[in-house]
Amino acid sequence: MTAPHPETWLKVTPSGLFCEPGGFFIDPTRAVDRAVISHGHSDHARPGHAHVLATAETLAIMTARMGEGRAGVAQQALGFGETLVVNGVRVWLRPAGHVLGSAQICMEWQGSRAVVSGDYKRRPDPTAAGFEPEPCDVFVTEATFALPVFRHPPAEAEIARLLRSVALFPERTHVVGCYSLGKCQRLVALLRQAGWDRPIHLHGAHVALCRLYESLGVPLGMLRTATVAKKEELKGAIVLAPPSAVADRWARRLAEPVVAVASGWMRVRQRARQGGVELPLVISDHADWDELLATAEDVQAPEIWVTHGREDALIHALSLRGIRGRALHLVGRGDEEEDTDAAEAPAA
Repeated sequence: MTAPHPETWLKVTPSGLFCEPGGFFIDPTRAVDRAVISHGHSDHARPGHAHVLATAETLAIMTARMGEGRAGVAQQALGFGETLVVNGVRVWLRPAGHVLGSAQICMEWQGSRAVVSGDYKRRPDPTAAGFEPEPCDVFVTEATFALPVFRHPPAEAEIARLLRSVALFPERTHVVGCYSLGKCQRLVALLRQAGWDRPIHLHGAHVALCRLYESLGVPLGMLRTATVAKKEELKGAIVLAPPSAVADRWARRLAEPVVAVASGWMRVRQRARQGGVELPLVISDHADWDELLATAEDVQAPEIWVTHGREDALIHALSLRGIRGRALHLVGRGDEEEDTDAAEAPAA
């Protein structure tokens, strides 16, 4: 018997991608009865679902951000490599490498296999399990940085640039704009790996998730809240804050701040200039152009569906490699690297 093509059982709906035989949605954009969530960023993890399946870390992150009861009335944790059968659909999770707990959603029904990547990266990250390719018939990939111009340098080299600037301007505060979930904790861990053992100061929007990461077994070293520090103490210090805060009056309390932003978008010089960024750091938690193409080869899928991002360029590049591409046009997907979370925490 020929296995059914995934397009016969994995459908795009107004609520998101729906596994019809399993009766569940993957990263739905509105409240549903059953949801499988790839990771805790707000464009993938929404409140109000009745039943939520995800890694234990993602469930903890969702609960911390949304509050008890809003991150799924009933929650079920699934570890990497564990298998669950839902109405005849075999479901398992593979690491996505994006942030702590991030997972690819793997499904198999009647011999047909599909994998939904969520957001992912292929670079080493001391705060998240590394991406593991899963062979499949259809791979659903993000395309945030799906243009040849986006080739991310090693994150360690960007951290070295930051530390050289700190050494060059020891009287100034270096304030780095970064997203509160994933990017902030990764920067802290990379700084520690590079030998920075001094306290790292945080905007109030970043404190709670750093504490959660530590409670989940990710060591971050000495952290302090920037608002309780005196201006003199912040000379030569590194402060992490939402991107919106670094250009805000909040930053005026800092000592002659050197404004940096850590994002894949810092590859675009005009975007850095428009944001008043003195030190653009090209550090991304998404796959770059080369990594997207390498992943397409690794998963061995004859067909790849592309979500939020530069679908056309990637689909064309895939066609040159004999891979059929399809744009899904899922609504409600954004780029969390431009989100700030400042509204979700005290303006401290």
